[in-house]
Amino acid sequence: MTQKTLLNDTHRALGAKMVDFGGWDMPIHYGSQLDEHHLVRREAGVFDVSHMTVVDLRGDQVKPFLRRLLANSIDKLKVPGKALYSCMLNPRGGVIDDLIVYYLGDDFFRMVVNASTREKDLAWLREQAAPFGVSVEQRPDLAILAVQGPQARQSVIGLARDADRDALAKLGRFAALQAQSDDGVELFVARTGYTGEDGFEILLPQDAVVAFWNRLLAAGVKPAGLGARDTLRLEAGMNLYGQDMDDEVSPWEANLGWTISLDEGRDFIGRKALEAQKAAGVKRVMVGLVLDEKGVLRHGQPVLTANGTGEILSGSFAPTLNKAVAFARIPAGEPGDVRVDIRGKEVPVRVVKYPFVRDGKRCEGI
Repeated sequence: MTQKTLLNDTHRALGAKMVDFGGWDMPIHYGSQLDEHHLVRREAGVFDVSHMTVVDLRGDQVKPFLRRLLANSIDKLKVPGKALYSCMLNPRGGVIDDLIVYYLGDDFFRMVVNASTREKDLAWLREQAAPFGVSVEQRPDLAILAVQGPQARQSVIGLARDADRDALAKLGRFAALQAQSDDGVELFVARTGYTGEDGFEILLPQDAVVAFWNRLLAAGVKPAGLGARDTLRLEAGMNLYGQDMDDEVSPWEANLGWTISLDEGRDFIGRKALEAQKAAGVKRVMVGLVLDEKGVLRHGQPVLTANGTGEILSGSFAPTLNKAVAFARIPAGEPGDVRVDIRGKEVPVRVVKYPFVRDGKRCEGI
C-alpha cells in the first residue's frame, strides 16, 4: 500500500505530478523540474521529505553503540548539536544505509535514515543496540521539510521567534538546534541538505507541517519536487542509496573513503572487510563523467575503459551545466579513453573529479 505524507493533498492542490517513490506517493515536480532546479540554485525552494525516517537513540551506552555501528567516528562530535555523515555497514563492508546522526547529549543521539530502507534499518539498529541497552525509537510524529537555496536560511529565520533568530543565523554547517516558530511551533533546525546549496532541514510536529509549509510559501519560498532534488544532488556529487551504493558495495567503491575512520582501537562492523579490501587494492572505483556532446547519460549504460567495462550509476542532464553528467563505477586503474554505450553507439566522455557544481557554480575542470 502506497504511503502518503500529510502534505499529500497540499501537493495535489498545487498541481504536483505525483509518483511512487520507495512506496510513498511523492511530488516529482509542480510543473517544471527544470525551473525548480534553477530556483533552488538561485533563490529558495522547499521539499517535503517527510518520507525520511527519524530515529532517536537513548541510553548510557549510546556512544559505545555508535562507535560499533558506524564506519565514521562518533568521537568527532565534541559539542551537542553537531552532526556526522556516515555509512552503516554489514560485516562484508557493504553499505546497509548512509545517514546523518546528531549528537544531542551523552545519552541521546538522533539519526535520519532513508525512506526506502526503513524496515531493514530499524531491524538492524534494534539488533545491534540490544547488547548495549540502547532504545531505538522511530519518530513518525515528526515531519521533515528541506528549505534549500541562497535565500533559504533568511526565509526560515524570518518565521522564527525573536529569541531564536540570532542563534539560527549563527548556526554552523552540519549542526542543529531546537527553536520555535513565531507562532509557537517546536522546530528542530539542522543546517544540512541534499542539494549542494545552503539551507535548513527542519523537523517539526506532523500536525503543524501543513501550516508551516503554507507560511514558507507565503514568505516567497516555492515548492520543489523530488525530480529537482535528484539533479541538484547529482550536480553536488552526493550519492543516492540503492543506485550509487548498496549492501554489496563498500564505501571505498562508492567514493566515500572520507567517511571511514580507521581510528585505533575501534572495532566497527565491517572494519575487517574494509581493511582487507584496502590492503588487496580496491577493484572498482566510482568516478564522475561529463558528456560534452548532445545526449543523456542514464543508469545502467555500459562504460567502456582500457581496463574493462563498468556502468553508469546516477546519470542525468545537469541544468546548471547544460550538459549530461553521471557517476560511474569502473575497473580500477588508468581508464584511458572512456566511452559510454548509448543505444549501441560508443560516445566519448570525460572522467572528472566531482562535485560538478558547488555553491551554484560550475566546479573547476568541469
